[in-house]
Amino acid sequence: MQSAETVLGVLRERGRRGLPCDELYRQLFNPQLYLLAYGRIYSNHGAMTPGTSGETVDGMSLGKIERIIDALRHERYRFSPTRRIYIPKKNGKRRPLGLPSWSDKLVGEAVRLLLEAYYEPTFSDRSHGFRPGRGCHTALRDVANTWTGTTWFIEGDVSDCFGSFDHQIMLSRLAEKIQDNRFLRLMRNMLKAGYLEDWVWNATLSGVPQGGVVSPVMSNIYLHRLDEFVETLLIPEYTRGRIRKQDTEYARVRAARDRAHKRGDRVTARELRKQLRGMPSGDPRDPGFRRLHYVRYADDTLFGFAGPKAEAEEIKQRLTTFLHDDLKLELSSEKTLITHARTGSAKFLGYEITVLHNDRKVTRGRRSANGVVSLRVPESVIKTKKAPYLSRGKPERRPHLINEDDHTIVNTYGAEWRGIVQYYLLAGNVHRLYRLLWVMETSLLKTLANKHRSSVSTMARKCAATVNTPHGLRKCFEARFERSGRKPLVARFGGIPLRRQKDTAISDRVLVPGVVRHKELVTRLLADRCELCKGTDGISVHHVRQLADLDRPGQPQPEWAQLMARRRRKTLVVCRECHNAIHSGQPAPRLTQ
Repeated sequence: MQSAETVLGVLRERGRRGLPCDELYRQLFNPQLYLLAYGRIYSNHGAMTPGTSGETVDGMSLGKIERIIDALRHERYRFSPTRRIYIPKKNGKRRPLGLPSWSDKLVGEAVRLLLEAYYEPTFSDRSHGFRPGRGCHTALRDVANTWTGTTWFIEGDVSDCFGSFDHQIMLSRLAEKIQDNRFLRLMRNMLKAGYLEDWVWNATLSGVPQGGVVSPVMSNIYLHRLDEFVETLLIPEYTRGRIRKQDTEYARVRAARDRAHKRGDRVTARELRKQLRGMPSGDPRDPGFRRLHYVRYADDTLFGFAGPKAEAEEIKQRLTTFLHDDLKLELSSEKTLITHARTGSAKFLGYEITVLHNDRKVTRGRRSANGVVSLRVPESVIKTKKAPYLSRGKPERRPHLINEDDHTIVNTYGAEWRGIVQYYLLAGNVHRLYRLLWVMETSLLKTLANKHRSSVSTMARKCAATVNTPHGLRKCFEARFERSGRKPLVARFGGIPLRRQKDTAISDRVLVPGVVRHKELVTRLLADRCELCKGTDGISVHHVRQLADLDRPGQPQPEWAQLMARRRRKTLVVCRECHNAIHSGQPAPRLTQ
């Protein structure tokens, strides 16, 4: 049997060469594929969240993989309806989220691996969402580095994108390259599985479940037609000319300056040079020069257009018509805007994007700022990020952290701060985050002071430290967790220089198709031996949501919990008898003999 690495490598090569795929369903009979899928998703937060069947990752075994493969081999496998919950959105509305059962997640991840390996080489370079090696930062860097001279921003946002995909269009898109009816029937069953809300079954007439593991790659397959429309029709039609024609008035003043230089009239030449720096060198209304740029992250699209507003309106209308007629999608009227790039700003992936204009910024004799795209931290982001740490407008302690140890408290604040800073290091005004830093720092010190019944100044002196950075020493706060015979665990808050980094990158957590690395857990499962009693009957994996669940105040820890705590692992490979004993709250039978 071929390894998962070989299978994905062959699929990727066929996709790169544009060859059809006619035996995709057979690849789902490969146990190695499910072990790879298991190693990728078992640590996700939702792995212990039950779907409609109550099944979770706990109890995962090789036997479960064999039963899934047997059902697929005889085309008996059916996806269960997802359990629907709602999460709040920024605008006050609620977003529906589908929670599949564990078996459906496992099969879905295997399907996603196959689809991603085959389709990834065919996707557009202008698409950055849910793709290996790409993410928000690659999309933003593309805008900042190549969109110089943009006049208008056209923001596009599809209303309820994941919930509006037309199933017939989706299946027809898959059928264009996948000539395997069994696989297409499986995908149809997945799309038509429905969902349970208040334990009432509802049909899914359109869309893919938001929260499903296959949904991201399917959205890219669906919206790839939009990328093709933009790249083959809109961009060639609205891009022409090598450079702008020289402005007539600019040429006249420059000629006058040159004549003043020749006759030695330095005063006049200086005045004319100042006048030139306030004039455009190229004709801004040149009908022979147009530029159209495009970038997409999932369902968020952004266009940058150098040309008149009338043509920008025309581009927006053509985009709306194409999405409605060809993809059965609607643009959100609230979020689809045309913004002047210099006097306004577009909102994309949490940043404000604008174009600079400063005639006084001269580098090597040229105005270096004019037309340059600038990424900025929005004021609304600072306000939103400060909210969890404020009470009545002032920094306040966080009561739910007071019972934790110092290391956990500092580590929690430090992780939250690092995530925000690292995401916004591309911004030219990243220094604006100092306002958020002060709020979080004060909240941290008040939480520690409340825990130790001390003062903020005392905790600041106790936790003060310095850390070495590429820009020199920086102050931070740290807490240490001492461990016997091992190096202490150190948690830090702060110490990150708030300086713009043009090459910073945070890519989505997606592994490159075809690169297979066995997780330690998969290796332990394949050993087929109970880690408690060394038995071999009915081996499966016991999972806990978090290590803190093992510590129950006032109760002695059973030996299996002590073993997991010592290893700092949320998993334990056990036999059937030991697993039953764990869930019944009894000592492991063979362990007590």
